[in-house]
Amino acid sequence: MSEKPDLDHLRQWIGRSTQATDIVTAQLVKGLRATLFLPIGEPKRGDVAPFTVHWCLAPAVVPASELGPDGHPSRGGFLPPVPLPRRMWAGGELEFLDTLRVGDEVTRTSRIKDVSLKSGSTGQLCFVAVDHELTTPRGLAIRERHDIVYRDVTSSSSAPAKPAGAAPAAQHRETHYADPVLLFRYSALTFNGHRIHYDRDYVTKVEGYPGLIFHGPMQAALQIEFAAKLRGRVPKKFSYRGLQPLFEGSEFSVNANETDAGLETWTANSEGTPTMKGLATW
Repeated sequence: MSEKPDLDHLRQWIGRSTQATDIVTAQLVKGLRATLFLPIGEPKRGDVAPFTVHWCLAPAVVPASELGPDGHPSRGGFLPPVPLPRRMWAGGELEFLDTLRVGDEVTRTSRIKDVSLKSGSTGQLCFVAVDHELTTPRGLAIRERHDIVYRDVTSSSSAPAKPAGAAPAAQHRETHYADPVLLFRYSALTFNGHRIHYDRDYVTKVEGYPGLIFHGPMQAALQIEFAAKLRGRVPKKFSYRGLQPLFEGSEFSVNANETDAGLETWTANSEGTPTMKGLATW
C-alpha cells in the first residue's frame, strides 16, 4: 500500500506554470497521419496538421536515471509529487481556435489548475487538472484542460469494468486493429515512455492487466478526427472521459451518434463496450 496523499501539501502546486516551445515538422505530421489512419501524402509548409498534433510537441525529456519504474519521469517537478504509483489519462476538454500547420512554432503554457482526492472502487484516487494554452505567431490556437488520475496498487485495480446492458448502436462507425506496432508508433511520436503501452511483461506481471494498453490520447485523437471527417471541419470544443482500458490484440471501433447537444463519440473494444466517450460541438 502506498503512502496516503497529503492534499494540503499537493495543493501547494496549484498555480504553478511552465512553458515549452516546439515546431510542427513535416515528418511529424506524416508519422501522425499514418498512425491515425489518415491519408499520409507529402506534407508541405502551411499544410494543416492532425488536430491533436500538439500532444506530440515538446514532451518532457529527462535522463533515463530520472525515470520511475513505470517509465514516466519521477514524481515532482512541474506536476505535484503524488505518492500513488499508477498514473493515467482520465479525460479532458479541448477548445480549437485555430489549426496548427506544418512549420508553425508552437508555445505551450501549462498551469496546475486543481488537485483533488476521491475514493473509488479501486481505492484512493488523486486527480490533477492541468490547463494548457497553445499559441503560434498567429495567436492562440488551442485551449485544453487535461485530467490526470493517480491510483494505488490493489488486487482488483486492473480489472476492467463490466458493461451495464447492451452496447450502444452507432449511426457512424469505422473499425481498426489495435496491434503492438500501432501502440509503439504513438509512444514514439509522443516520446511516451509509459511501459503499459509496449512492455508486455511489465503490464501483465506488475500492473496485472491482460495485455498492452491503448493510449488514452490516441483514442481521443481518433474520435476528434472522425468527428471532423463527418462534419467537414474540426469541432470548436471536444470533451472526453476514459471509461475502462482498451487492449491491443483485437479489432476496435470509433463511433459517433448525432444528438441535440452535438456529436456523441466513443471508442469501443471488439465486444462493442465503450472504453472512452466524447462530445464534439460546433
